[in-house]
Amino acid sequence: MFGPSSRWSNKDMDPVPPKQRTWSTWNYVAYWLSDATSIANWQLASSMLTVGLSWKQALPAIAVGNIIIAVVIVLNGTIGARLHVAFPVLNRSSFGFWFSYFSVISRVVLALFWFGVQTYTGSECMYQCLKAIWPSIARIPNHLPANGAITSRTGMMSYFIYWLVQFPIMLLSPQKLRHFFTAKSIIVPLAWLSILIWAMVKVPPSISLKPRHSTLTGSQLSWAWLSAINSALGNYATLSINIPDFTRYAKNERSQKVQLIIIFLSFTLVAFIGIAVTSAGEVLYGEILWDPPRLVDMWDNRAAAFFASFSFMLATLGANISANSLSAANDMTVLFPAYINIRRGQVICAILGGWVLCPWEILATAPRFLSFMSGYTVFLGPFAAIMIVDYWLVRGCKIDVPALYDPNGRYRYWNGINWRALVTLVVTVTPNLPGLIHNINPSIFVGDASFMFNVSWMTGFFATGFIYWTLSTVFPPVETFVDKTVHGYHSSQKDTIDSVDIERISSDRKNDEKDASLTLP
Repeated sequence: MFGPSSRWSNKDMDPVPPKQRTWSTWNYVAYWLSDATSIANWQLASSMLTVGLSWKQALPAIAVGNIIIAVVIVLNGTIGARLHVAFPVLNRSSFGFWFSYFSVISRVVLALFWFGVQTYTGSECMYQCLKAIWPSIARIPNHLPANGAITSRTGMMSYFIYWLVQFPIMLLSPQKLRHFFTAKSIIVPLAWLSILIWAMVKVPPSISLKPRHSTLTGSQLSWAWLSAINSALGNYATLSINIPDFTRYAKNERSQKVQLIIIFLSFTLVAFIGIAVTSAGEVLYGEILWDPPRLVDMWDNRAAAFFASFSFMLATLGANISANSLSAANDMTVLFPAYINIRRGQVICAILGGWVLCPWEILATAPRFLSFMSGYTVFLGPFAAIMIVDYWLVRGCKIDVPALYDPNGRYRYWNGINWRALVTLVVTVTPNLPGLIHNINPSIFVGDASFMFNVSWMTGFFATGFIYWTLSTVFPPVETFVDKTVHGYHSSQKDTIDSVDIERISSDRKNDEKDASLTLP
């Protein structure tokens, strides 16, 4: 155990021992192919058609967003692959031991919401599967309010069944989950390519992909395009900060660098499939069916509807576990390490995110879906920037890993708060708050501040990076610096820390802090 006691550490929080570092390059390829084939990515692309963009305008915006987020993911992922430490622990080096809880709690809340959203989406797919097998399910009367966003079929039956199917898979360890991601990365892309071929045969691209949706011009078009980039960034902005939760299982640092290529290629391909199929569906059915289960609901072929819905359900299940429940569980282990491990954290996520929250309201309309995705990027861009700048520029890639588990260690800063990170967040997040308020309630007029919100991730990321680097250069946190990375393992073959080595590291750290304090003015 790395922490002074069970209050500060447990087995799931500690650095991953060598024998459990099992993720290879192909596992990360499979992981991202699995995550890319998510209904959320399909919806992101297709829903852009409903807000006035053509496919030729939406697809480049998504591609640019994917390139940016891929670079951020690899930079933060490399930290996890080198130190084999999860995001909520690693974050203490840049935010301070106690202030790091702000980013961790934010990440937990977002993961719970996203878990609920994806679970509801999965229940829609489950309903289509059930309807293909048992058509009379469509005639079950609705006993819920008629103006609600959920019915008895999707709420009381399909939602519960999908939740039950999803639950046991959530309890698999990350080492075993990689095999699930591999299977999904083969089955779902083949199914989606088949749906794309069906769309192209039914409606030739020369007809379905005509640029007839672009209803915006001038500055409106420019801001809508930037907003589309921001939504693409927001789609996996959460994973860009907690990617160390997965790269800490890498066999070596090189294994995870393939993410730079596979994220761009897979996510952009899925975006094109979503746009092409949605455009074909509009020609066939006379409306923009941006939510794929609604498209499947139009089909008369029950076999095709079942297999397509099954692929969507499998896609949602994999993405929900990898991006939401597993991430939330990692964060919860840090909040209550004496009581919560990864498995228990997933159970809590399943209950809170699956039932306590109301995800169906978020998915009620396409613009509301885009607003939800854009909203939380106000915080996530700055979080990612601070982590990257702190590790790569401020510290020169040198971290004292055992000190990350000690509330009184070198990363305590001032009362557990790195004031440089706090000041930076206040300066960079505040300008976007009026736009966030307007995004939540459009009736509140905030003037041109609403446009700044359309690029909140990009402005927040780059402004935060510059300000944090400036403050850390002018006021360097010398008491937290080390000459070289301290991993805490006596040798690479050991799976536990040598007790003598712990005492030596602890003693050296205290001496370093004492010497550093004497040099401060």
